[in-house]
Amino acid sequence: MKKVFIATLAVIFALCGTAMAQKNIKLGHINSNELMQIMPGRDSAQAVLQAEVTELEGTLKAMQSEMEQRYNDYMEKQNGWTDLIKQTKQREIQDMGARIEEFQRSAQTQLQEREAELLKPIIDRAKDAIDQVAKEGGYTYVFDSGTGALLYSQDSEDLMPLVKKKLGLN
Repeated sequence: MKKVFIATLAVIFALCGTAMAQKNIKLGHINSNELMQIMPGRDSAQAVLQAEVTELEGTLKAMQSEMEQRYNDYMEKQNGWTDLIKQTKQREIQDMGARIEEFQRSAQTQLQEREAELLKPIIDRAKDAIDQVAKEGGYTYVFDSGTGALLYSQDSEDLMPLVKKKLGLN
């Protein structure tokens, strides 16, 4: 009987301790997508990136145009060429196609890296502001409601107004 009483008492203390520990948790949420849309410097970073996209697209179109011209030339003149010339021209066209594919892959990788490079200082400023607001407000956890990972937020506080204030945004 004494062991049952002690075990029951231990369970009650454990449950009370858990309940009290939960009361110290303060939750907040913020929509990072919305914050990034209004961050200063984002528009200029997007403009720089778009200029680079336009330049790469121009180069790609020129390469594709040259390949198309070589292909059309091949189709028109192939009947008058020897087998050796035909094979050489076919290899040239195939090689050019491979170069175009490689250019596309490299351009995509370069653009992803450039976007990360341009947005990093903006993301870091936003993260620092969120960290400061969370520390000043005594938040234990801050969830990002912009990623769709937040399943329940009734008891959490939206930190967007505080982060906007910290960043000097309206």
